Amino acid sequence: LEEYYFEQHTAYHMTSNGSNVPNRCMRGSLKICSKSVIFEPDEVNKPILKVRMVVIATQSLALKHHRSGHHFLTCCFSLHRASRLDKLGDQTAMIAANLQSRLARASFDKNSFQSVCERPHMECEAEMVSPLVTNPGHVCITDCNLYFQPLNGYPDSVVRIELHSVRRIYKRRHGLRPLGLEVFCTENDLCSDTYLKFYNTKDRDELYYYIATFLENHIAEHTAESYMLQWQRGHISNYQYLLHLNNLADRSVNDLSQYPVFPWVISDYNSLQLDLLNPASFRDLSKPVGALNTERLERLLDRYRDMPEPRFMYGSHYSSPGYVLFYLVRVAPEHMLCLQTGRFDHADRMFNSVGETWKNCLEGGTDFKELIPEFYGTESSFLKNLLHLSLGRRQGGGQVEDVELPPWASDADDFLQKMCSALESQHVSEHLHEWIDLIFGYKQRGSEAIAAHNVFHPLTYEGGIDCDSIEDPDQKIAMLTQILEFGQTPRQLFTTPHPQRITPRFHNISTGTSLSATPNDMESFEDLTEESKKLAWSNMNKLSLQSSHKIHKEAVTGIAVTLSGTSIFSTSQDSTMKMLSKENGGLQRSVSFSNMVILSLSLSLTSYGRRQDTLMGHDDAVSQVCWRDDQLYTASWDSTVKVWKCVPTDISSNKRTRFELLAELEHEAGVNTIALSHAGTLLGSGTKEGTLSVWDLASFSLLHQLTCHSGKIHQVSFSPDSRNILSVAEDSCLKVTDVQTGMLLSTVLAEEEQRCFCWDGNTVLSGGQSGALLVWDLLASKVIHKIPAHSGRVTYIWMNEQCSSVITGGEDKQIMLWKTQY
Repeated sequence: LEEYYFEQHTAYHMTSNGSNVPNRCMRGSLKICSKSVIFEPDEVNKPILKVRMVVIATQSLALKHHRSGHHFLTCCFSLHRASRLDKLGDQTAMIAANLQSRLARASFDKNSFQSVCERPHMECEAEMVSPLVTNPGHVCITDCNLYFQPLNGYPDSVVRIELHSVRRIYKRRHGLRPLGLEVFCTENDLCSDTYLKFYNTKDRDELYYYIATFLENHIAEHTAESYMLQWQRGHISNYQYLLHLNNLADRSVNDLSQYPVFPWVISDYNSLQLDLLNPASFRDLSKPVGALNTERLERLLDRYRDMPEPRFMYGSHYSSPGYVLFYLVRVAPEHMLCLQTGRFDHADRMFNSVGETWKNCLEGGTDFKELIPEFYGTESSFLKNLLHLSLGRRQGGGQVEDVELPPWASDADDFLQKMCSALESQHVSEHLHEWIDLIFGYKQRGSEAIAAHNVFHPLTYEGGIDCDSIEDPDQKIAMLTQILEFGQTPRQLFTTPHPQRITPRFHNISTGTSLSATPNDMESFEDLTEESKKLAWSNMNKLSLQSSHKIHKEAVTGIAVTLSGTSIFSTSQDSTMKMLSKENGGLQRSVSFSNMVILSLSLSLTSYGRRQDTLMGHDDAVSQVCWRDDQLYTASWDSTVKVWKCVPTDISSNKRTRFELLAELEHEAGVNTIALSHAGTLLGSGTKEGTLSVWDLASFSLLHQLTCHSGKIHQVSFSPDSRNILSVAEDSCLKVTDVQTGMLLSTVLAEEEQRCFCWDGNTVLSGGQSGALLVWDLLASKVIHKIPAHSGRVTYIWMNEQCSSVITGGEDKQIMLWKTQY
């Protein structure tokens, strides 16, 4: 499918219409590729000529009166001999030998360095990849720049990329082998700055890790999970998220066999007005294109059931070089001509109409293609015949010109604007995760793919066939060519259901009352807005210490504040609970539990400073308790979480309350921490062995359980909207898990173990071993501020509902009161 780009020369194409008509001379570039010679005129409206190397007559290989003639002849004669060999494997081997000989005779010219002070790290042979053509040359990387020097000196004698300008790098599969590396100097652009293919994986990986090490000091590495978190929270658009997923799944605009794939989202191409509030205007994103038409799907399934192994539902893929150039022929005619051996496709098979193309994708027996990113971009030239290409005449007599647009689009720019609006619409935002499951996720293969009617030929999947196991070189090359021409399924990024995007419609689904607020208390919070909380979190790096109090003899283990905010309660490893005045810092109460607190749960009537009751509920130490709406939740090292109902008793009884056991949630290890969602409908638990569990409190059933940490989990907490849950553990990791799907969204490795935290879903305030408070930007996966605090590890953090007051406790026996400064 691809050819090597060996040489380029300035040349003239001589034409004559007859013996009495003078010759016409057309200036242009003569490109010598491994299997063809291409003449590209300087005048863009003139046709490109492509002649296969095998049909060139040896006596015609001459460049008269040109100083490059000798080099041209030598190169062409060698490649012509290779093209005349009978076996495809022999042709490929001879071309490769020719290439390696040329590369071995040259090396990177260090006179091309930008500065004499640069220190080279490595040099190797590689190819610069572009659609259908690879350009051989030499790569050199220094402490400042990445260089590529092409053998043919085209498009420049040397290509240079400054390392400090690099924003993203991706390892790529090229020709089904792990040899590619793509470099981006921008964050959200479709096109990269360079795509290199190496001759062995070792060279590729060495260059990758050198650049990655350089980037560690400048930018954060992004994964599919970190981009997912940004998208789910609305920090990047649907378009940007799909671009990032395509990049992570080996899709590149430089590789037509793995071009970025985008979905059809609109199904209405006939109305005069496009109604983006009507669900009927949109395509069903939970189904592949081939399953959108029920009647066609039934025919395909009948064939599938009768098919011998390996079975597949669709005879063509949703993305292939032919489909990509079908859309882009008006802006990249040279690629179509290369693919079609110098000819355009039949006029009636060209991209003539958006509506006709959609209809054929719905009804055609072999057409299941999706779209490309250009349909949601800002450049509309691919819809117009601006180059005045002669693309043929249709059966109806009309000349193929611009693409026919739907009635609801006034022009090409308006069409793209409405397509973009549709992609970013509420409806698509709520359903895009379903399409991601099909293309990049758990419905891509296996039983889930069969159930979703999403089964393609095994050749299209990564690892579907091992070409290296094919010994016959002719068969291997034929198989590889077939795979590349047929299209390839993106690399699978997710193996569990993708979470839904959080859209404005869902923001209030889990808002509930405060943990212990009464209606009268709620009135005092009526003026609180989401904006004020956001403002407080945006100023979390400006926490100011108001006072500190050393009232315990051992490390502080817990902190709570009365609803009025006037008194602070704290517990400690010294087996005491103390009541502190928030206003003057005076000690108001002190209750000692001796050693009983270690083995049982103590309920205190603080107004009298005495123990009211003791509930023997666990076989080992109680690690944490939560209280919500007359229900008590207790976690223990006996590997259980118990849910109790507080039942009032007769006033004449010696006991004022009694507790009924409602449920016992069993774990495989001691439970170290629990947390309730803000609506009180979910419970999260973390064990000593690093297992995170999410429970449905309506049915007391387990929703998700995953071992996401390699050590004891110190704390878990739901985000304010209860969509995600954050956990910190002994492995020094902060991990975000999606509550709906149980998918791990983000992992951030801290420099030291973090013990406790508060968060708003995006920003985290945590306390660690050193005693400092850290402010994290989870989306960027980095610490944005460090606040000196305790002299020992931070053991507890409390934050008020307004997010404006913070109280911390530490191993240094101190309680510190903080305020956010605006």
